[in-house]
Amino acid sequence: MLEFDYTNAMASRVGDHGVTDAEWAAALAAGRPAFEAVEKDSAAGKLGFRNLPKQDPSEISRIAKIAAGFENLTVLGIGGSALGTTALASALLHPWWNFAAPEARRAPRLFVLDNVDPEEIAGHLEIALPERTVYNVISKSGETAETAAQLLIFVNALKKRLGDRWTEHVIVTTDPDKGFLRHLARRAKLPSLPVPPDVGGRFSALTAVSLLPLAACGVDPQRLLAGAAAVEERGREVAYKAAVLYIALYRKGKRIAVMMPYARSLRDVADWFRQLWAESLGKRKSLDGKDVYEGQTAVKALGATDQHSQAQLYNEGPNDKLIAFLEVSRFRRACPIPAGFEDDTCVFLGGKDLGELLHAEQKGTERALTANKRPNVTFRVEGVTPETAGAMLHFFELMTAYAGRLLNVNAFDQPGVEAAKHATFALMGRAGYEELAQEIRSETPAESARRIERI
Repeated sequence: MLEFDYTNAMASRVGDHGVTDAEWAAALAAGRPAFEAVEKDSAAGKLGFRNLPKQDPSEISRIAKIAAGFENLTVLGIGGSALGTTALASALLHPWWNFAAPEARRAPRLFVLDNVDPEEIAGHLEIALPERTVYNVISKSGETAETAAQLLIFVNALKKRLGDRWTEHVIVTTDPDKGFLRHLARRAKLPSLPVPPDVGGRFSALTAVSLLPLAACGVDPQRLLAGAAAVEERGREVAYKAAVLYIALYRKGKRIAVMMPYARSLRDVADWFRQLWAESLGKRKSLDGKDVYEGQTAVKALGATDQHSQAQLYNEGPNDKLIAFLEVSRFRRACPIPAGFEDDTCVFLGGKDLGELLHAEQKGTERALTANKRPNVTFRVEGVTPETAGAMLHFFELMTAYAGRLLNVNAFDQPGVEAAKHATFALMGRAGYEELAQEIRSETPAESARRIERI
C-alpha cells in the first residue's frame, strides 16, 4: 500500500551526509523509548487521532447527502480545517472537478475558502450564488476569527436572498459541546457534526472535517478509513523508522524537509504536510520545560515543475535539506505522446506516455541529488485511491507523533500561534482584549522612527 524507500539517505549512497549502518542501528535502539511512549499515550486514550480509523462514518454519510443536493459546496475554514480537505480533493477528485459538466460530476462543485482575502471572498459570491450553495463552516474551537468573519458574510448574503431559509444552506463542523458554532448550530437547528475534542486540527483530516466534503463529492469515507486502519495494523514500525531517519538527519544538519510529489494529485499533500510537520515539531520548550528551539522547516515542491525552479538550489546550494519524493507507480490515466516532427533530433518522445516521462524526470532528479551527496527518500504508492490517500495521511500523522517524542517536544500543542491570535482579537475590538489593544498601540513606532523606503 505504501513504501518508504530510504536507500539514498544512507552513507553508502551520500557519504557523510547520510546515516551509516552503525548510526542507523544505534538511532533505532535509542529511539525505542520514544516509540513506546507514543504507544503508551495512545493506549491511555491521549492520542485521539489513533482512534479515527475505527469510527463509524454513517452520520457523516447521512449529512453528506444533504450537501450533495446543491450546485456548490463551499468549505469555510483555515489551517487544519481546510488543508486536509484540499489534499484529499486534489488526490481523489477529477483534476478539473469544478469545470466538469454537472452530469459528469453528479455532485457539487467544491470550493475551499481558507483565507480572508477580501477579493477572493467577494469574488466567490459572484461565481457561486449563495442560493445554490451549501456552506460547511468548520472550526474545531468554534471561535476561529477568520472562519467567523467568513460565516457572517455568507449568512448575510443568504438572509438577503432567502430570509429565514438561510439555515437550509449551512452545515456546521465543530466541537461537540462548546464554542460559538456549537451554540449557533443548536439555536438555529443547523445540521452539524462533531470534531472529537481529543483530535487536534492538523490531525483532523480523517474526521468529519474532511470526510464530509469528500463524501458529498462521492468519495466513500469508509475506504479512506480502511487505508488508515491498515497503517495502524501493520505500518507503525515503518512510520517509526521514517521518524527516526528524519530526526537523525536533522541532527546531522538537515534542517529543511522538502516534500516533492511527482504527481499533480498529491501536490496538496505536501501543503498539508507543511502544517503538520512545522506546527507539531517547531517548539521552543522541551517536554521537561527547557528552551530547545527545535523544528525542521517543511518546504513543498512539485515534480517536474520545480526541477525548473528549485532543483538548482537543492543540488548545488547548502547541503541542509532532506528531499522526500511522493511517487505514484501507476497513474489512473494514460496520455500517449503522438509521433511527429521526426526530422528534428530534438523530438524523440513520440510513442511514449506522459506518465513514463514524469517517472523518468523523477529518476533523473533522484540520481542527480544522490550524485551530489544530497540525501533523499521516496514515499511510494502503487496508485492513488481512497485507501492509499487515507493511509498516506495517517502514516504522516503517526510519523509526526513519533518524531515529536524523538525531539522530546509536545507534538500536539501550538503555543507560538496564540500570541498572534490574541493580538488579532485585540486589534479587531474583541471584548476582554482592551488592555492588549492599548499595549499594541503604544508599541507602534512613531512615523519618524519607522524605516521605510518608498518608490
